Amino acid sequence: MSGFRSSGKTNRGCAMKLYGREWSRRELEARVGRIEQIAGIRRWVAAEGREAGVEQLHVRTGAGLSYWVTPTKGLDIAMADYCGVPISWQSCNGDVHPRYYEAQGDGWLRTASGGLLMTCGMMQVGSACEDEGEPLGLHGRAHHTPARQVTAASNWDGEEMEMRITGIVEEASLFGGYLRLTRRISSFLGQNSIRIEDEVRNMGFRRCPHMMLYHFNFGFPLMDENTAIRFPAANVRAREPQTPVDGYDTWQVPDPDYQERVYLHAGVTDPAVRIVNRNFPLPDGGRQVEAVLRWSADTLPNLLQWKMPGAGMHVLGIEPANCGVAGRAMERKRGTLVFLEPGETVNYRLELNLA
Repeated sequence: MSGFRSSGKTNRGCAMKLYGREWSRRELEARVGRIEQIAGIRRWVAAEGREAGVEQLHVRTGAGLSYWVTPTKGLDIAMADYCGVPISWQSCNGDVHPRYYEAQGDGWLRTASGGLLMTCGMMQVGSACEDEGEPLGLHGRAHHTPARQVTAASNWDGEEMEMRITGIVEEASLFGGYLRLTRRISSFLGQNSIRIEDEVRNMGFRRCPHMMLYHFNFGFPLMDENTAIRFPAANVRAREPQTPVDGYDTWQVPDPDYQERVYLHAGVTDPAVRIVNRNFPLPDGGRQVEAVLRWSADTLPNLLQWKMPGAGMHVLGIEPANCGVAGRAMERKRGTLVFLEPGETVNYRLELNLA
């Protein structure tokens, strides 16, 4: 897809890099009782509080990257860490079950989990509003919709083992729209990367509004006062006119008085954001770690940034989108609202790499 350059190369027929050397599949299998000793997927279900009943799939790549996919919440990605050290942000709500979701107004904020990825959409993104008589809550329903037909498997193809999770998330209503998201999340043994491939299809017989925003959340200790944020060349402006643009690409110590800032990066042609921590606290000592997020710019042409280094929050949001965050009514008024025709599909691709 235009603008998307995956860095993941397959290793079919070749040895894989792990623990500082090259290994064949049989060399690894000879050294373990089962491959999950090194890498794989395990299912878990939370047992207490407002998280009770939330299913998660824990993925370990064997190269240091570990993350939790949550079928109960739209196959979004909860916590992620590198060599046991967090790279993502967790909200104060925790991985609360969507049974507690309040769809009206800003109720989304009471059950948003944070984590590495929250999907916003599929028919509404941004501020709560009323569009053609329909009340729409903040950021839509995707993050609070359980997936179905969920599969999770580790499969070998030659010398390469892929860990893949797939499932379907639907948003539908009688006499309203009907959108189906088919998601695939994959990683490979020995590689510190996550690939997300989504297809959204209009299953109905009328054209349907479609808004999509991928809310990636990076937190401490990846984010500290020495972290550098490198954005692609773009025209950067703040959502609120009184918000200064200076400092959008820097970080700081927590400030209890800090007010969130949202920046719009327009005209991105090289869709990649790099977050560089030169002294990331790994168990064997600090060294440079770089997180690189790439996406398909042809279907996600907009980049939004949520900067919130406030005390008790301390999160950087990187948000590729096909829309803005003023809500569906404003998108319609501006003439920028995206529609899917009956049977039409659109594909989104994103990839996070750690090095």
